[in-house]
Amino acid sequence: MALHFSCLPTQLDPDQLNDYLYLVKQEHNTPSNSYFKFTVYALRYVFRMEGLKDKRIELPALRRDRRLPVVLSKPEVRKLLCAPKLLKHRVLIATLYGCGLRCAEACNLKIADLDFDRRMLHVRQGKGGKDRYVPLSGHLVRGLQTYIQAECPQTWLFNGQVQDSEEGLLDRRYNTAGVQWVVRSARQAAGIHKQVTPHTLRHTFATHLLEDGLDIVSIKDLLGHACIDTTMVYLHVAQSGRRKPFSPLDTLYC
Repeated sequence: MALHFSCLPTQLDPDQLNDYLYLVKQEHNTPSNSYFKFTVYALRYVFRMEGLKDKRIELPALRRDRRLPVVLSKPEVRKLLCAPKLLKHRVLIATLYGCGLRCAEACNLKIADLDFDRRMLHVRQGKGGKDRYVPLSGHLVRGLQTYIQAECPQTWLFNGQVQDSEEGLLDRRYNTAGVQWVVRSARQAAGIHKQVTPHTLRHTFATHLLEDGLDIVSIKDLLGHACIDTTMVYLHVAQSGRRKPFSPLDTLYC
């Protein structure tokens, strides 16, 4: 913007700001409009730092995309869990789905976070620096015990390739790219055509719990959401309620 107008953005009047944003919209009209959004966010930040509240208010309001998450069916989850050849990969996918973990949360799991007696998993320092407990399925407990006995991990539950950490020490944790690769490979091996990422398993966890009758507030706590509005999106995905939705084609020939 400074190069375009040969002056600082803080010196521009509203018409010039709108002209530039229109230009950005025309030149970078992607489906998500992400370039336009980041331009607006950057301008808001600059104006806030400079104490130019009026200029910040004059910028256009940005609506969040109302996209519903991709969710797997229970048969698809079963196929996904059976697809990997390595036990570690099967247990990793089961942990992502069975506990509703974010990708980074799965990477940060330690053996000390497992409480097999109480069947609970301690998720430490999740998004927003918050801890939470999530229940462990009996199936997952048996899988984890078999995996630990076979692989003998020392500190981190899921080990990946050794890499240097910020402290200069060797970090043996799985990184997020490794977890994403495991899920992507399992999807391909299972023949699932939906786009499946580690976060898809988190969406599926929440949706299946809602369909199985768990209340939305409990699901919010299990996911570690700060606001109930974030969890409410699953109400639009889950096939639950007083009567399961159906297509009129199902009754057309009855």
